[in-house]
Amino acid sequence: MILNLIHKLKQKLQLSRLKPKKNSFDIFDRYIVSLPSHQNAVDLVHGWNCSFPPEFGIKAGRLASYSDPRITWMIEQHGSLDGQHVLELGPLEGGHTVMLEQAGAFVEAVEANQLAYLRCLITKEIFGLSRSRIWLGDFVKWLESTQKTYDLIVASGVLYHANDPLGLIELIAERTDAVYFWTHFMDDRYMPPSDPRRLVFAREPELQSFHGLEVRTYPRTYLNAARSAEFCGGPTDAHRWLHRDDILAALRAVGFTSIHLDHENPDHQFGPAISIFARR
Repeated sequence: MILNLIHKLKQKLQLSRLKPKKNSFDIFDRYIVSLPSHQNAVDLVHGWNCSFPPEFGIKAGRLASYSDPRITWMIEQHGSLDGQHVLELGPLEGGHTVMLEQAGAFVEAVEANQLAYLRCLITKEIFGLSRSRIWLGDFVKWLESTQKTYDLIVASGVLYHANDPLGLIELIAERTDAVYFWTHFMDDRYMPPSDPRRLVFAREPELQSFHGLEVRTYPRTYLNAARSAEFCGGPTDAHRWLHRDDILAALRAVGFTSIHLDHENPDHQFGPAISIFARR
């Protein structure tokens, strides 16, 4: 009788080891058993902002960054990118990287957001990019440490996320003679203190000295935006916008004397925005 009891206990113990525990991680959940597809890769990382060409048949985000008229304009201002070495700061999900490589450039893109970095790698694979390298990390530290110079630096959607935008402009000027910004900016004409878009900003600007200039910087907060998987801002909730006129003055102060403007949009939902192409 005792032997039978021991035998039954052994059987129960063996069965309990075989049964997965409730709410425990199952290694087999990591496997995809459907037909291989690019959609499987896209679905692996949540929070896509950007889309893919309709003929690809891939569901992702809404922004057609692979065909962005701002980047087309930038290339027109710069001239041929064939064989040019381009540094892209904050590539987001790689759509602009696609355009740069398709224009003939060799691209190094530096992205700090881990999920955005993975999306960039997926985009690179889907488009079959071969002359672009995607790096995970802080592009400020990249600029501080590299000895490379670039034919062009692309800084689309990053200046207004910077905690030290003037320092970023300084670092860019050390590494290139041509730069493109798409950025938000502050201007009381387009966004007066009574504008609801100003609610996330400090009441008064902070003044900073830059190459003999007195520059207005406007601290602001992300509020709860960073909780979303789609969030694509900076690594901390400490960033400063620059006044429109001060951006242009700062670029001239570091040697960018030829400046072209386009896509000025004072009514953007987050604040006035503009494209700036500058070169020595």
